[in-house]
Amino acid sequence: MSARTRSLAVAMAAASALVLSACGGGGGGGGADSDEAIPIGIIADLTGATGDVGKPYNEGMLAYVDWRNEEGGIEGRQIEAKSNDYAYEVPQAEQLYKQYVNDGVVAIQGWGTGDTEALSGSVSRDELPFISGSFAEPLTDPEEAPYNFIIAPTYSDQMRIALNWISEDSGGKSDVAVFHNDSPFGEAPVADGKNWIEEEGLELGYEAYPMPSGSQNFVGLLSQAKDQGAKYIVIQNVASPAALVAKDIAAQKLDMKIVCLNWCANELFIESAGPKNAEGHVLVQPFAPMAADKEGHQVIKEYAEANGIDTADIGTSWVQGWYAMDVMAEGIEAALKNGDDLTGTAIREGLETMGAIETGGVVGDGSVEFSADSHRGSTATGIYRAEDGKMVEIEDGATL
Repeated sequence: MSARTRSLAVAMAAASALVLSACGGGGGGGGADSDEAIPIGIIADLTGATGDVGKPYNEGMLAYVDWRNEEGGIEGRQIEAKSNDYAYEVPQAEQLYKQYVNDGVVAIQGWGTGDTEALSGSVSRDELPFISGSFAEPLTDPEEAPYNFIIAPTYSDQMRIALNWISEDSGGKSDVAVFHNDSPFGEAPVADGKNWIEEEGLELGYEAYPMPSGSQNFVGLLSQAKDQGAKYIVIQNVASPAALVAKDIAAQKLDMKIVCLNWCANELFIESAGPKNAEGHVLVQPFAPMAADKEGHQVIKEYAEANGIDTADIGTSWVQGWYAMDVMAEGIEAALKNGDDLTGTAIREGLETMGAIETGGVVGDGSVEFSADSHRGSTATGIYRAEDGKMVEIEDGATL
């Protein structure tokens, strides 16, 4: 075990101890004057199909809880994080959700698009604020999903920004192949991307290809994309399969450029592909990586230093988890400051009315803001390029 791995193992052991301790606690948010711990349920993918990015996302959330509790909690109340693995299986997510409701949690941190959409109706009926790792666009509409909140640009917004960038990079005319996870997560932005090309009159060809799970290579899909004439491959998947695509492009010596959206736009993609194979590919990433050195990274650096964690081991998915929990905590704090009993309704109102949540330049253009009319927290994203094994910012706060 390397020193870096040991550092992360120590952090995870501390987080696990926190979770085990939390699982023994009582439920409910309590009255406005309560000093009870605040129970939050976490539905995490640690071992499933998206576990390569789900695990560090979960580590980031638990690290935030650890830090916030050390800082005195929320209005003097500790956070009880109840975190369990659902292995990217919707039935297990539904089972965990029922367990958390019985435990009396006041809010939930979810993960995948399929399970988040499946639970949206229950979340609404039970009045439980739900922030998710899914950025599917329908979840931003309070009329359809009144208790779901998305803190970053939707997958569809990321796709639109990617297509605008491709149009400019190509000189106005090219062909795009969309390689996507064969799931609601992967399919989420595909139709909106096609519609965007038509609405904006972009001269871009556009074909979508589902990526078979468990594939050892994507040579066949790349052959189809080559026949299409694609010069750009937009990937809506996690890092590991995207890295295989990069390796295949290099091995086949194809003149193609990858444009990764959120969950493959990270350091893991570069490391897994190998810096040489990743070189020059583009990453649409709404959460600034640690390498971008934004003001909002300072608190993470201080936490890492105090807990023996090498910041070089903190990837963008970890940062996402930290700020997903931060936004939820800010909504809870707003509800408590309003003098309300800590209910899901009060937290929702807190999130909708508290104004901009500043993230020190980490999320979107730096702030996340909801309203009663929109639960889309941000529309801006950074755009990065893989250069010499690192994510190098080429545009900050890109919007439509």
